[in-house]
Parts: sequence; C-alpha cells; structure tokens
Amino acid sequence: MAVYTVHARTNDDGADLRAAPERLVFVRDGFYVWAALLSALWLIWHRLWLALIGYLVLTAALEAAMWALGTGSFSQLVVMTIIALLLGLEAGSLRRWKLSRGKWRQLDIVVADSEEAAERRFFERRELAAARSGGHAAPPLPRSSLAPARGIVGLFPEPGAPR
Repeated sequence: MAVYTVHARTNDDGADLRAAPERLVFVRDGFYVWAALLSALWLIWHRLWLALIGYLVLTAALEAAMWALGTGSFSQLVVMTIIALLLGLEAGSLRRWKLSRGKWRQLDIVVADSEEAAERRFFERRELAAARSGGHAAPPLPRSSLAPARGIVGLFPEPGAPR
C-alpha cells in the first residue's frame, strides 16, 4: 500500500477550496521510476523548475569534477546512477516542496493501493466526518456497524465485562 498526501489550493483570502475535488492533488510517497530514468524530463513535466536547475548544476559539477580527476567511465556511470536513484526516491518530496511553496496546503494523509482508491478513501472519510459533526454530507452508519465485536476468542476482555 502506498501513502498519499492530499493537497488543496487556497484562495488569496485564506479560504479553503476543499469543496472543489478537481483542485486537489494527491502525491504518492515512494520511488518514482520515471523520475529516476528520465530525470530532467520528469522534472520539466511536473514543472519543478528550481529542482531542475539544481539537478542540472549538480550533474554538470559532478561531471566536470570527475573529468578533472580523470575518473573512468564506469565510476562516472555509478555516480550518475546514484544521483538518478536519489532523485527517484525524493521525487514525491520535491513535488510536496513545490506545492508548499505555492498557495497549497496539505489536508490529509491517505493510505491506499492506487490514486483512485486514495481519492475514494479521502472523500469517504471526509463525508463520514461531516456526518459525525452534524452535517448532512452522508447518511450516518448504523450503530451495529460501529460497535466493536464482542466475545471473540483470543482477544483481551473489556474491563468490567463478565468472564
């Protein structure tokens, strides 16, 4: 299961736009294969301009330093592979950093198998919270579905319950 952070853009006056689902961004935490394989193109695609400049400066400086030191091509390949793997690992963090620099705010963290499942889980949890707080976003669940199971063998009994 992957962990997703949910971000929403806020207005200039600080009002929250959670009601507009098309303005939400779900960012997966984990390894991004395309960011590792096609680093510069991935950064351009996601409009991570500062990260792109940093990546280009870092790779150019490392290439120049390795050329000046006279390292072999295998060593250069290993170093550039490590840089690509690091970018693949930190790609989600770079996207969250870009969003936090803009007028985006993190709303929630969701654990799900896919982005679609994360969206469903986010909205279901939001509707359930609205129903519990007295809103009318979703019908309340029956009490029987919220009650804990009793008498299951192998679990600790509740305090004060008969033995």
